[in-house]
Amino acid sequence: MQGSVDAVVIGRNEGDRLIACLASMQGQVRRVVYVDSGSTDGSVAAARAAGAQVVALDMARPFTAARARNAGLEMLADDPPDFVQLLDGDCALDPDWVATAQAFLLARPDLAVVCGRRRERFPQVSVWNRLADAEWDTPPGAARACGGDALMRFAPVLQVGGYRDDLIAGEEPELCLRLARAGWGIWRLEAEMTVHDAAMTRFSQWWRRTRRAGHAFAEGAALHGAGPERHWVAETRRALLWGAVLPAVAVLGALIHPAALLVLLAWPLQALRLALRRGGDRAAWERAAFTVLGKLPEALGVLGYWWGRVQGRRAGLIEYK
Repeated sequence: MQGSVDAVVIGRNEGDRLIACLASMQGQVRRVVYVDSGSTDGSVAAARAAGAQVVALDMARPFTAARARNAGLEMLADDPPDFVQLLDGDCALDPDWVATAQAFLLARPDLAVVCGRRRERFPQVSVWNRLADAEWDTPPGAARACGGDALMRFAPVLQVGGYRDDLIAGEEPELCLRLARAGWGIWRLEAEMTVHDAAMTRFSQWWRRTRRAGHAFAEGAALHGAGPERHWVAETRRALLWGAVLPAVAVLGALIHPAALLVLLAWPLQALRLALRRGGDRAAWERAAFTVLGKLPEALGVLGYWWGRVQGRRAGLIEYK
């Protein structure tokens, strides 16, 4: 098949997940660049043993996944491929993915990015893993953005400047927005792409991950919300309305009259509406309940971003595992 394909994998302390990730790319890509972010579990040695080129980031500088991906892209620039597979170190590629995605991009010269179905490896372990699995199940067809796993045309990604190094979250949708502005399309295939291991077994992990999403919404809206795409403006507003304004009105109103607390009934009523709209089964109730509850950490993420802006400082990573 025409067109060379290389891969950039990023990770830190992924252990056996990284070994499985690198093994899954055997025979699918020409070369692999692994970008390590301060691992202490032997990941660098394991990557080299698997035949990957290794870039060890200088951790004296603030780390972001976007910075790691850019470092991998720079390593490939000396012998640029036609396509690059971006992958997180806690994922494994489906054996047919690269050939399927490559053929689709060759047939569609208007597209710069193609992604497929990412699945959770252990959805049965926790409700939070199941929620992540449902989150990855986006509609096939033209898309506004991809996630961390995707096959991309190498040249357009470099032409728009790659990822924004300073984003601690939401770097893929931001890159896709700039690609779209440059005239490129993004497509989601109905094809198996990767298996991911979120390893979320605690409520606190889900809470931090959801707070990070709120931060991404706020920063994305601050960067591009004034544009015609209204990038993440609606998501930011929903987070603030349901996660900050509504509880504030209830608590402050209760200082005048306890009946104001009835405003909080909007939460279970919204969960009921969402659950019934999604079919009313167990999965629908789980998604509905955590969608509504998630507006609290999302609001904290939004407010945290703006508080940092007021103080003139950038937020550090919000990690959940």
